[in-house]
Amino acid sequence: MQPEGQAKRLVIVSDAWHPQVNGVVRTLTKLREQMEARGFEVTIISPADYRSAPCPTYPEIRLALTHPLAIRARIEALQPAYVHIATEGPLGIMARRACLKNNWRFTTSFHTRFPEYLRERLPVPLSWSYSFLRRFHNAAEHCLVPTQSIHDELAERGFATLKVWTRGVDRELFRPQPDVDLKLPRPVFLCVGRVAPEKNLESFLSLDLPGTKLIVGDGPDLHELRRKYPNTVFAGKKEGETLARYYAGSDVFVFPSRTDTFGLVLLEAIACGLPVAGYPVPGPKDVVGASGAGVLSDNLQKAALGALEMGRVDPDVRLKGFSWEACADIFESVLTTIGSAKVLKSRKVKSDRVIPAP
Repeated sequence: MQPEGQAKRLVIVSDAWHPQVNGVVRTLTKLREQMEARGFEVTIISPADYRSAPCPTYPEIRLALTHPLAIRARIEALQPAYVHIATEGPLGIMARRACLKNNWRFTTSFHTRFPEYLRERLPVPLSWSYSFLRRFHNAAEHCLVPTQSIHDELAERGFATLKVWTRGVDRELFRPQPDVDLKLPRPVFLCVGRVAPEKNLESFLSLDLPGTKLIVGDGPDLHELRRKYPNTVFAGKKEGETLARYYAGSDVFVFPSRTDTFGLVLLEAIACGLPVAGYPVPGPKDVVGASGAGVLSDNLQKAALGALEMGRVDPDVRLKGFSWEACADIFESVLTTIGSAKVLKSRKVKSDRVIPAP
């Protein structure tokens, strides 16, 4: 039995938050909605709460500028029952330090292959980066990972307490819309996401495909790729109903990334009826392989043309098991009360039941 008042007070610490548009932010936004609907009092600690500076090579990502003691004091003042650290950035590092100082139990999640992303930009060995991440996450009671493939990879690298944590998709927003006409030569091969080196977009843009290649998204490589591939349509960043119409009006979704841990855009595309083409790597293997909603091949052109031949897919059949409700179920199942000795000093303990002090 949970203590009253504090019982469902949850603090989530994330270096990724609005106005960023990415899978981490979408996941945490939907998770907060789900947890609040279940009666949890959720506080997000993010860079939006502090002075911040742009991340090198990613200026739209802000890094919080604050002192570790300030983060520790804020979390203590919130008196949470649960702490979840979603990212391994400055705020995540400070929150982890605060939990360890207080002897609090906490959970973490692994969203992004930062070692691979960093290696795209700097000559930093993967072993160094994964050593840091392993120490970071192994201090947690549970580390949530997006797919079984990522689970297995991290387990081989010595990560412990791993738990697969699925994702969902808004089926009311992302849906088949047969009447949408993008007024582009068909077939339309669509890719949605950040226009950045780690997304491996040139593997898609260099393909010899009929019809139109369409990129929806923004990022540091946008201007260079526009110049290099003048026959590709670059629509920029889109959200909400406008984004859903881009999906619905396309014929194939191409996912050239080899480093994404999941790829929420895969679920969005399938929800709109699009077959997916991608590489047989974590993310596509777990989503497309599990759903049968596309073609995976080391030859991306073969995968794209094979997906086109498949035609539209039925999201009701392909998306079973992928829902935000299931995502929240798993998250709730691993939440661990902080169990702090500091908090227990103000409580009366009877048997194994903790009663809050009046």
